[in-house]
Amino acid sequence: MKFLIDAQLPKKLARWFQANGFDAIHTLDLPDKKRTSDDFINALSLRENRIINSKDSDFFNRFLQKLEPHKLIYLTVGNLSTDALISLFEKNMPRILDEIEYHNVVEITRNSIITVD
Repeated sequence: MKFLIDAQLPKKLARWFQANGFDAIHTLDLPDKKRTSDDFINALSLRENRIINSKDSDFFNRFLQKLEPHKLIYLTVGNLSTDALISLFEKNMPRILDEIEYHNVVEITRNSIITVD
């Protein structure tokens, strides 16, 4: 699986994905870095079958309207420290991977994982 980590999430999360054997890039790795547009991110997701990880409701709304990006992990966790965010992924990654394989959107809250199609 390939992932794209959006700008409002820490670069350390992308590095955590990479350290765990996933192909992951952060928007800071892209030419326009933090200024990378949502349209560019969406197009990259579709072209490379990348799963976007984002807190941005624009991606969630776009999926509901246009069935794009490719797939989305939508984080509605509020403000968490980087370590707490990574811990949330560490604890839930097997379930997240199972759900994103069969569903287009997986919403992660502090206490639950919700799928959307």
